[in-house]
Amino acid sequence: MVDAHRTFVIVGGGLAGAKAAETLREEGFTGRVILIGDERDHPYERPPLSKGFLTGAEERDSVFVHEPAWYAGADIELHLGQPAVQLDREAKTVRLGDGARIHYDMLLLATGAEPRRLDIPGTDLAGVHHLRRLAHAERLRGVLAARGRENGHLVIAGAGWIGLEVAAAARGYGAEVTVIEPDPTPLHGILGPQMGSLFTDLHREHGVRFHFGARLTEITGQDGMVQAVRTDDGEEHPAHEVLAAIGAAPRTALAESSGLALAGGRGGIAVDSSLRTSDPHVFAAGDVAAVDHPLVGERLRVEHWANALESGPEAARAMLGRPVRYDRVPYFFSDQYDLGMEYAGWAPPGSYDEVLCRGDVGKREFIAFWLREDRVLAGMNVNVWDVTDQIQALVRSGRPVDQARLADPGVPLTALLEGAQAP
Repeated sequence: MVDAHRTFVIVGGGLAGAKAAETLREEGFTGRVILIGDERDHPYERPPLSKGFLTGAEERDSVFVHEPAWYAGADIELHLGQPAVQLDREAKTVRLGDGARIHYDMLLLATGAEPRRLDIPGTDLAGVHHLRRLAHAERLRGVLAARGRENGHLVIAGAGWIGLEVAAAARGYGAEVTVIEPDPTPLHGILGPQMGSLFTDLHREHGVRFHFGARLTEITGQDGMVQAVRTDDGEEHPAHEVLAAIGAAPRTALAESSGLALAGGRGGIAVDSSLRTSDPHVFAAGDVAAVDHPLVGERLRVEHWANALESGPEAARAMLGRPVRYDRVPYFFSDQYDLGMEYAGWAPPGSYDEVLCRGDVGKREFIAFWLREDRVLAGMNVNVWDVTDQIQALVRSGRPVDQARLADPGVPLTALLEGAQAP
């Protein structure tokens, strides 16, 4: 039975919010738990939206974090399809779109991020897409299947993870794909030119066309439908559909309007290593949280599945007064055609001296390591499995490794960890 003397409110109906609610109950919290989500669907995971669900390999029900009946069984009160529009920190209330006010003793903001919009003429035409929500993926899945049958053209603005995964899905359906990207390679700001070129070659082998060094300037149409796109270097590409995959922006409006401290750089709500905001009764987790990261040594905001999966529960524990030090090694994964990869660590441009590869890059069965002064900042395993824990341990150790041994597939990664564990 719920003890109503304390109320914990979670704003955000994604993975971070759902796992936080689950953790509160697992940790023995008996007060009210209220989860607010502006979508009508129950909380779901986002990776399938550009992977298994989009390709048709997974069905709709597979994306949900819990069965709908779980929430009632765990005494989680749901307010779905209701955006939180105002946070009054003095009164400790959240106002919903329908005017209802909900009191909290502790509050978790897990509001996530939203896709960045193309600020060019023609975005109001039918056939312009974004991919962030389940409804977006459902629509896009139907569109890709139809365009594949019709030999239709999809233009994707942006060669990041979402853009590339959608390109792979679209080619699987048989649609023609052109990717427009201002950088010289895909994933340039994440993986750098050497590993970015790997994905250029992969997609070209599957028939994707790239137009690098350019940005979209206009989407043209006829009878309200997309017909072509134009770029800033004067090129024009035929298009029946356009996907804007130019990144996501943290949803900080609620925090900003209530006076919570925000982060600079990539934005987000500033939180300490226990995921607490500038208000001791308000926490943040998932895509929106910019964490003062003890391991990386800087404020870090990560927009990936593992961060939502791990930071939601940790925030819940912190809300309960448990000691929390959120220092997880950033992790993400991707599946494109016959290439599967996992990346662990943090190596933004300018932070590393070199990229060292272990294995057969030509066969796309290798591990790449980003190094600074012989220290492993990050590692990406491509079609090599069950090594993520060792890569994360190398990153976490922060100690130099022997490059010759690191590059030798005959030397187990566990051997490189001997004597290199963090104190």
